[in-house]
Amino acid sequence: MDFVKAIEAEQMKEEIADFNIGDTVKVHYKIVEGQTERVQVYEGLVLALNNTSSRKTVTVRKISYGVGVERIFPLNSPKIERIEVVRRGRVRRAKLYYIRDRVGKSAKVKELIRRKEK
Repeated sequence: MDFVKAIEAEQMKEEIADFNIGDTVKVHYKIVEGQTERVQVYEGLVLALNNTSSRKTVTVRKISYGVGVERIFPLNSPKIERIEVVRRGRVRRAKLYYIRDRVGKSAKVKELIRRKEK
């Protein structure tokens, strides 16, 4: 058996938050600073999901001090504690790369409103 696939199988997470492209999410990410370890929250818009077997990644974009910052998180990384969905987005594209060129209100995604089921 391939060693890389064996190691990837060990590190697979069973529980990954249910989110889609266009959702605003909070990614709780562990950061090591010297001897201490803390959790930093990165909140932003999900631009893309890359679903390649166990190497799934999510691209999250936020605006920090007027500058757009994107970060790619591997979903099965042991450094990701959890992912929370802040709000659902209503989009019609699989990749939202066009958001990079937008500024202000045009860079927003409409909210997805779901009906309550009885």
